Amino acid sequence: MSRLKSSSSPDKARVVKCTRNKSPLSTHPGINGPRIIALLLLVLMITTSIAACTEQNPSSPPNGEEEALSTATMPAIDIVGGSYPSADSSGTPTTLGGAYPAPEFTASATTAPVEITASADSATGEIFVPVIEASQLTPSATKVATPTALPPENSIAEPTPPAEPSPTPFATVDFAAAQTSLLEQGRELATVKHGFHVTLMEDKTLLEDWMARLDEAGVPFFLKAVNNAEPLYQAQEMMKKSGVPHVLVYRAVGDLPNYNLSPKEAASQHWILHRDQFPPELDPSVVWLETINEPDRLRSEWLAEFALETARLAMADGFRWAAFGWAAGEPEPEHWQSPAMLEFLRLAGENPDRLAIALHEGSGSVEDAAFDYPFRTGRFLKLFEIADKHGIPRPTVLITEWGWAYDDIPPVDEAIADIEWASRLYAPFPEVKGAAIWNLGIGCCFGNVSEQVRELIGALTEFTLTHYFDRPIPPQKASTDPELYRP
Repeated sequence: MSRLKSSSSPDKARVVKCTRNKSPLSTHPGINGPRIIALLLLVLMITTSIAACTEQNPSSPPNGEEEALSTATMPAIDIVGGSYPSADSSGTPTTLGGAYPAPEFTASATTAPVEITASADSATGEIFVPVIEASQLTPSATKVATPTALPPENSIAEPTPPAEPSPTPFATVDFAAAQTSLLEQGRELATVKHGFHVTLMEDKTLLEDWMARLDEAGVPFFLKAVNNAEPLYQAQEMMKKSGVPHVLVYRAVGDLPNYNLSPKEAASQHWILHRDQFPPELDPSVVWLETINEPDRLRSEWLAEFALETARLAMADGFRWAAFGWAAGEPEPEHWQSPAMLEFLRLAGENPDRLAIALHEGSGSVEDAAFDYPFRTGRFLKLFEIADKHGIPRPTVLITEWGWAYDDIPPVDEAIADIEWASRLYAPFPEVKGAAIWNLGIGCCFGNVSEQVRELIGALTEFTLTHYFDRPIPPQKASTDPELYRP
């Protein structure tokens, strides 16, 4: 608040002059003593009244009181949030007219018609009114930028580190053009079939990039996940949009059947367990379900009967089912030729989009990917040989674990060289849908294999997008002679 002197003259002492009747009293014969006394009293009263009228108003109050009175007699001005005018105590807006500052106020009229004259001894009064200063017109929310502090003298600023270089681009294969060219030659195109075996992962970025790059290029990838539906769901939705036929496999732990039951009874119990814990977000018509992992090879006939019953249950429930999950180097060739096993192979061969055989392949050696070939890696050749022998369509094969040692892999360059050889081995066979490199993810007893495989993702992405193979066009079949594919 500032103290502002009013531009109008303040209220001053007023002088009110009254004129009295000067005509003399007339005599009257009827006037007696009491009447004379009454007339005298009337004259006295009139004289007193005239004297009161001719007196001046009291002088102004002493300093301090004048300011208080002047302020008190002014209409209230309440400025809230900059609004103007304000409402009086009755709630009716006070009409002040014009812009701020407030205009002069006019004194209210008296009830009696009096002659108003200014007093010569008046003093200029001071009126206190609110004033908006220029600083008050600036929004309080406005912030003043703080200048950047200068480095101290003689200090040396650290150089800005260079930006991390982006991955070196590489020329990818035009797979559509390559397919057209091969078809003209009576062959068809085959891509790299290696993908990943995934458990729980902390960093999924590299895996997601691998999936996206291959999907964009139209190249099917192979992905198996254990107790982790997330990457499979991402791949499933990607597949539905792009139409690229990726191969997806899900398995839950707790996967060995009860050998003490009959094969049929054990199959029913085991199937219900895995069916009910299949992740609801996954589409069973798209994602393969693997329910067994490395069973007892000495129970091959029991397992064949078990597989027959499970296959019927799975197809009835609308699932894709992968049987057995044999360990690398299993089963023995004769185990594929028992009556129940041949019956199952025929059922699987006749339903290649509904039933599959899950195998594990790998050398077990970091130094030699082809160790014990074709009895460990390449063992699927014997299965196809037996199917051909018995006139059975070659069944769908999912290599759900592939690699070297359980807890180790070779350096990246050597690993890619091994994958290139295995790709040439698998490429001629459209029934082999893919091979999942062991293992990408967290888990006990795996050593540093997860970190090593993670380093392999980028190199495998580049290799897959820059290489392709050719194979016979069905119904022609590639030879099962292992010597044709030996490294």
